[in-house]
Amino acid sequence: MKSDTNTRSAWKVYFFSAVIALAVSYGVLHFNKQEMKESTGVTVVESVPGAQALYTRDNDGNIKPLDFTETSEKVLDAVVHIKSTQTGSSNQSQGARELPDPFKEFFGDMFKGQSPNGAQSRPRVGTGSGVIINDQGYIVTNNHVIDNADEVEVTLYNNQSYKATVIGTDPTTDLALLQIKADNLKTMSLVNSDDVEVGEWVLAVGNPLGLNSTVTAGIVSAKARSIHINTDKFAVESFIQTDAAINPGNSGGALVNLDGNLVGINTAIASTTGTYTGYGFAVPSNIVTKVVEDLLKFGNVQRGMLGVSIRTMDSNLAKEKNVDFTKGVWVEQVGEDSGADLAGMESGDIIVSVNGKETGTSPRLQEIIAGKRPGDKVAIIVNRNGKEKELEVELHNSQGGTDIIKKEEKEVFNLLGADFENVNKEVAKKFGLDGGVQVTKLYPGKIKKETQMRAGFIITHIDGKRIKDVDDVAAILENKNGGVMLEGIYEDGTKNYYAFGLDS
Repeated sequence: MKSDTNTRSAWKVYFFSAVIALAVSYGVLHFNKQEMKESTGVTVVESVPGAQALYTRDNDGNIKPLDFTETSEKVLDAVVHIKSTQTGSSNQSQGARELPDPFKEFFGDMFKGQSPNGAQSRPRVGTGSGVIINDQGYIVTNNHVIDNADEVEVTLYNNQSYKATVIGTDPTTDLALLQIKADNLKTMSLVNSDDVEVGEWVLAVGNPLGLNSTVTAGIVSAKARSIHINTDKFAVESFIQTDAAINPGNSGGALVNLDGNLVGINTAIASTTGTYTGYGFAVPSNIVTKVVEDLLKFGNVQRGMLGVSIRTMDSNLAKEKNVDFTKGVWVEQVGEDSGADLAGMESGDIIVSVNGKETGTSPRLQEIIAGKRPGDKVAIIVNRNGKEKELEVELHNSQGGTDIIKKEEKEVFNLLGADFENVNKEVAKKFGLDGGVQVTKLYPGKIKKETQMRAGFIITHIDGKRIKDVDDVAAILENKNGGVMLEGIYEDGTKNYYAFGLDS
């Protein structure tokens, strides 16, 4: 009897469950009745409301659905496709060899089109991404996206294309600033990357593997990460690490938060195959902001320097140096007469904070200092022999002074695609010159596109007129139309002539 009672109870449960399921099913079908149509026996649902299954908190602690559609719609228009083209063959014709590119370990050769023996059989084309940061057409990308290019073309989300001018580059952070002349541009705002938290949702937006306007999602996996990809003497690496899928072509694209604001510029991936296998790395927006401001205000990046060699503290280092472990950055050496030296910093000090910000690793210390300029003063707390001591350090420039070193900014120089400096006295004396102008760097522009010139060339004459300084170059070329003839010499004594045309 007891068994029969249990059986009847079970059947009651099954019966009512079936009734409820039938009712729910009927309700759903009835609800979507007007959203369905039948065609040749196939039922097609016109629209099914998406179910929000995941939730997250905003900065105010409010719960909201985790939905990437609004963010994607907000940012796609501000991310561009960049095509870099090498049309010249100056490196091969001048006998210069191509140096190993550390970024190829992560992205492969960006420029395609070389024949096996190194001679260029056709133009070499590389692609990447960029982010429009204001309505004047300024675009941030990676330096390695446009480095060595003769022409740079930018294509917007709406497929309109424009020739881009390189405003400036910063190899130390692998960033570059471009500009296009276009109206009604959608832009992206930058946020304080110090506020970005590990575990926070982010989207990577760019043009990977030839797939334009691609959005991937992930989280911030780590901060202040150094992967030793940048071999520049004054390289700054303090990447935001993310597991959002980043591939070749994403270089220079956006890493954004759920509000659609820029937290970093996607730069590299950690991969044994050359494609995404887990982690990507982005230059933090605070570094991006500093580089852009410097390029626009001074024409080049003003890098403030402590003048020390450093190592991240860990248990092994503490044991090696026979000191108690303290989280921070070990000062290995202090440069003579550097800002740190003049402030009283010593070898063996452990830097624990700068301006109240903790410096738990060398990349984090580099990131903070990279946001400063020569002449800026920073308050540094060091642990010395177990006791904390505060030092005020005035940062120096790369030449050991505290002055801002501005680059001559003339519109014609952007057209030429070159940086110029007055030749130094030692070189001028060596060749018996009473002046001259040295080409210190070449960008995509007239000179790279139409000549075989290499960086380092000293201009002594333009169209037969003697050149003594940068102002002479600007005065002759600013309103020039037609052909231009440059005459000069390289530091190895090789004399040369270069001709190109200037359009009105």
